[in-house]
Amino acid sequence: MTEYHIERIFENDQFRRKDLEELVKKAGIQLDKNLDYTCGAVDEEGKLVATGSLYQNTLRCLAVLPEYQGEGLLNLIVTHLIETETSRGNFHLFVYTKPKAAKFFKQLGFYEIAANSQLVFLENERTGFSDYLTELAASSPAPAPKTAGIVMNANPFTLGHQYLVQQAAENNDLVHLFVVSEDSSFFAFKDRYQLIKEGVSQWSNVILHETGPYLISSATFPSYFQPDDDSVIQSEAGTDAQIFGQIAEKLGITKRYVGTEPFSHVTQLYNQELRQVLEPKVELVEVPRLSQDGQAVSASKVRELLKADKLAEAEKLLPKATCDFLQTAAGQAVIEKLKQSDSVVHY
Repeated sequence: MTEYHIERIFENDQFRRKDLEELVKKAGIQLDKNLDYTCGAVDEEGKLVATGSLYQNTLRCLAVLPEYQGEGLLNLIVTHLIETETSRGNFHLFVYTKPKAAKFFKQLGFYEIAANSQLVFLENERTGFSDYLTELAASSPAPAPKTAGIVMNANPFTLGHQYLVQQAAENNDLVHLFVVSEDSSFFAFKDRYQLIKEGVSQWSNVILHETGPYLISSATFPSYFQPDDDSVIQSEAGTDAQIFGQIAEKLGITKRYVGTEPFSHVTQLYNQELRQVLEPKVELVEVPRLSQDGQAVSASKVRELLKADKLAEAEKLLPKATCDFLQTAAGQAVIEKLKQSDSVVHY
């Protein structure tokens, strides 16, 4: 019986990286852009026959050479990855996988959160998502006749974000505003949350929530088993919509507010997928983006201006709380980080 051992594959290991790229290609996937740990199963002759990776607390890029499938290698890889996460102090784990592989992960103790024809999103805590829903309900007032929802990253919080909230607040009795919790933006979660809190304080019917690990962000969504960019966007939006639909049912949300951006193919595609999945139970309300001088106010535009050292121009697009933050040491550190970054435009 062939013996296999697990070894870590480092970014600068050109020999193993070549083998890794060939392996995932044969498995019909590609290496994800967001990875912080990769390992492989190697046979007695030193051949790389299976692989798996991590990004934060998610398992990714799992693959076994076709001729080696059925030998328990995927189980070996996943067990190693879970042990690695445990050593990092990560116990609540997630995996995105193809529907045909979902049964395998369920046998390993993962539980389905959302699923569609392209992917399944699972976690290793049986009541993780249901506990999150229970906590949301416990921390929220009773549903009102007109209850709306917004999901917002706000990197940073702009006048455009504020305008979207205003539209929802003035046309509904209650608004649940979910702030993306993942710390993968230029502006840290704690700062984004505080800026949103200050920026919407004039509307007493707006309730803030953390998304936790459930409502996803583009920075951490896996793209390795999608054939093209449009498929990635549709899968992301579809999963987001399914999860939001469960949240909406728990909180009595009947409308989700989003901003439009006529010249963004990504935004249009994302909103189309949201509408298709959410309606008719949850109406998707697309609010035309706030514009200044004929240009949509966006966080991407603000980041571009800050990178270009055009603080005064950026401040024209920001509420007072965000302007004040940029004058602090933490704000100055973010600006410096933007200046040092190759790209500050995210979809």
